[in-house]
Amino acid sequence: MRRLAFTAPLAVVLAMAAAPAFAEPQSVNVTLGPEVEEQIDELGEREVREQADRLAEVVRRTLETKGALSGARIDLVLTDLKPNRPTRQQIADQPNIDWYRSISLGGAAIEGQITQADGRVEPVRFDYFSNDLVDVRGFSTWQDADRAYERFANNLVGGRYVTR
Repeated sequence: MRRLAFTAPLAVVLAMAAAPAFAEPQSVNVTLGPEVEEQIDELGEREVREQADRLAEVVRRTLETKGALSGARIDLVLTDLKPNRPTRQQIADQPNIDWYRSISLGGAAIEGQITQADGRVEPVRFDYFSNDLVDVRGFSTWQDADRAYERFANNLVGGRYVTR
């Protein structure tokens, strides 16, 4: 009898912990907005595409980990994208750029919509850009864009779809 008293609550805890893993996955699609499309030649097509893929990955992973928006279709548009440091394409185009000392205000802007599992459509809008060079921490080319993706994904988990 004691075994049953121990295993029943354990089974409930394990089932609840595994629920997000068995939930229907979200579909996350990211496209590029016109402003970002215009910047492809300057920033480099490969890096811009990597950023679109990175946004989709961060949103998908965060939602799956938190068990949010199960079964939703998420269509996003990367409307603005700014690096903190020169991209590979910018360095190739202008070899005199000093990658190490060149920093700038970076970030990303995202718009789109979420189609909930029940068919409701919710608009989404978010942007994050550094306000001051003092805010630029880290040495990554896309440090602030990554920060924007993480904050956006956490907003979606919290039900904050439009923030500006």
